[in-house]
Amino acid sequence: MSVVAVVGCGWGDEGKGKIVDALAAERRARLVIRFNGGPNAGHTVVPEVEGGALPPWNKAVFRLHQVPSGVFTPGCVSLCGPGTVIDPDGFLAEIAEVEAQGVDTAGVVLSDRAHVVLPVHRDRDRLLEAAREGMKQGTTQRGVGPAYEDKAARIGLRLGDLLDGEYLDEYLPFLAEEESRRVGALGGGPVDAAALRALCERWAGQLRERIVDSYPLVRDALRSGETVILEGQLGAMRDIDWGIYPYVTSSGATAAAGAATAGVPPAALREVVGVVKAFATSVGEGPLVTEVFGDTAEYLRSAGESETEHEYGATTGRPRRCGWFDAVAARQAAAINGCTGLAVTKLDTLDTLDELPIATAYELDGQTIDYVPSRTRRLERATPVYETARGWSKPAREVRRWGDLPAEARAYAERIEALTGVPVAYAGTGPSRLALARRGS
Repeated sequence: MSVVAVVGCGWGDEGKGKIVDALAAERRARLVIRFNGGPNAGHTVVPEVEGGALPPWNKAVFRLHQVPSGVFTPGCVSLCGPGTVIDPDGFLAEIAEVEAQGVDTAGVVLSDRAHVVLPVHRDRDRLLEAAREGMKQGTTQRGVGPAYEDKAARIGLRLGDLLDGEYLDEYLPFLAEEESRRVGALGGGPVDAAALRALCERWAGQLRERIVDSYPLVRDALRSGETVILEGQLGAMRDIDWGIYPYVTSSGATAAAGAATAGVPPAALREVVGVVKAFATSVGEGPLVTEVFGDTAEYLRSAGESETEHEYGATTGRPRRCGWFDAVAARQAAAINGCTGLAVTKLDTLDTLDELPIATAYELDGQTIDYVPSRTRRLERATPVYETARGWSKPAREVRRWGDLPAEARAYAERIEALTGVPVAYAGTGPSRLALARRGS
């Protein structure tokens, strides 16, 4: 069996969707499983093919929030797994947008074990963020956290439940009452059980053909030895256990979490590709030790030939905070994930810079440390210990062979490899799936 996990080794926005799309096409993946998160995800994908009859979506820009990035690979089943939470209306709207570009979405399916994001979850998300006042977390307010909260409290609604009208008739009055109590404590209005029942009935009619029991699907793909790709959302620095708490997502973002929620035996993981950006970015609140400001931040945020490449959140549109490469965070994330290789994306963004600082350690309370401390207030006091790499004058943009990269760009990637202890297998040099230099090429 061939199972590959693609995970973020930063704060999210590393370019995982591009890597999943490229690997799915290259390896003719049978199954791509989005294993965590929900409508708070934002994977920007520019699928590109060469030769023959070009599909209508060739080189179009897609911002995928819930649809897995395997959707552009013919014959690939794209599954939102049991560990995801699904906003049905958002999912349906995204399917319509993708189909409008000529993409066949027949292979996009939803696990019946995935939980449903309800309108009241968005209300709770918004009201809770407002109540935090000076301690905001920067959530996307898409209802993801409250949906996972209900899942953990064992009161949530799963997609499979939508297909059982008798169960809904019995359960929704209780759920409406309980949700009314929870949102009411934050100042929200009551949930109407009859309106919720009608909403579930509509969703059942619209999603029935896409809701599947994912266990046989995954089992059969593993038995046949076909390529299965686990697609993670966000990154290790936002993982519920290993991220910078409380500025984290509500699900596991590591390879181990992906195997567990997808129903893949951990021993089946043959490859873990950790995705890092050539510089650090983050959307939302919380410490970012290597953060830069002013003209430098604006350069990193706005570099690229089009707005689609600029550093703004694919889901929220918020400007991303930018900083220099943080090898401390990347090294820890790679170790936790058991990465077998790294993909360094957006190398071309650094094309015109003379010097590139890399954080190799932190100074904290008079000590030099080589890990990300667990206590957020301690991390806020940390300052980066930098070394400086040389920039390159010859552009890396659209270079598709490792040997054709500028020598300094290769040296930069190889220094990341040395500092993280993980081989760099890919270098991203542009937005499309083909703008990817593979090590050894």
